[in-house]
Amino acid sequence: MIATPVPHPLPLRQASSLSGHCGDLPAAALPLLSLEDLAIGHRRSDCVQRGLSGQFDAGSLTAIVGANGSGKSTLLKTLVGQLPALEGQVHCRVARADIGYLPQLDEIDRRFPMTVCDFVALGHWRRASWWRSLRRAPWQALTLDAIHAVGLRGLEGRWIDELSGGQFQRVRFARLLVEQAPLVLLDEPFSGIDSQTVDDLLCLIHQWHQQGTTVIAVLHDMTLVRRHFPRTLALAPPPGVAVWGATDQVLDRPLHGLKRAHGGQP
Repeated sequence: MIATPVPHPLPLRQASSLSGHCGDLPAAALPLLSLEDLAIGHRRSDCVQRGLSGQFDAGSLTAIVGANGSGKSTLLKTLVGQLPALEGQVHCRVARADIGYLPQLDEIDRRFPMTVCDFVALGHWRRASWWRSLRRAPWQALTLDAIHAVGLRGLEGRWIDELSGGQFQRVRFARLLVEQAPLVLLDEPFSGIDSQTVDDLLCLIHQWHQQGTTVIAVLHDMTLVRRHFPRTLALAPPPGVAVWGATDQVLDRPLHGLKRAHGGQP
């Protein structure tokens, strides 16, 4: 099982100013992340969702669900800046460079020769001035704390290409731990890993949630969604329908029978 949280946490990064038309609202009253008539896709001729409007409040825990091709991963890539918005805007009070992002496990090439410790230490790169400093205190201590927190004590020097899928996913979560991002995006974090690792990583996600981190995760297991994620954004394949709301309300009704949410609060 997972150990206690990292004992020497760095403070969460301060959110940047929210762009857009929000008048003089105080920062505390603003959503952490909001979408305004957003259209997403890899190109204009391949739009998978259009007219997405709604918000993710600070500290919320939201699942994104939907059939293959509905734009779940595309939405995350748009939020993190890997894909441009085709239409509309994304307003975020966190700089994109400060968003914690976990792409799908099969998108990561593990052939690069790197140890567990070095891979996790890369999570410090925005705060550490250069690579050599990552091997010094306090960065090294924080790195080891994160590795131990995900249950990998004793594997600090193991090459990442020697790890099982579940072990490597724990390593990736350890890197997120040291990043200390106020907004974390997870793309299918439980796919292809063992049940014990799923349980342990869910514990970490709940710890983030309790600490005020905003977590958005693409998921396929509806049982996990119902048990662990209070809010859900459900997407249908093109031409696209999006439903935002409390998880039970979203999942208990057929997607085609619900109105497109506008100004929703997932």
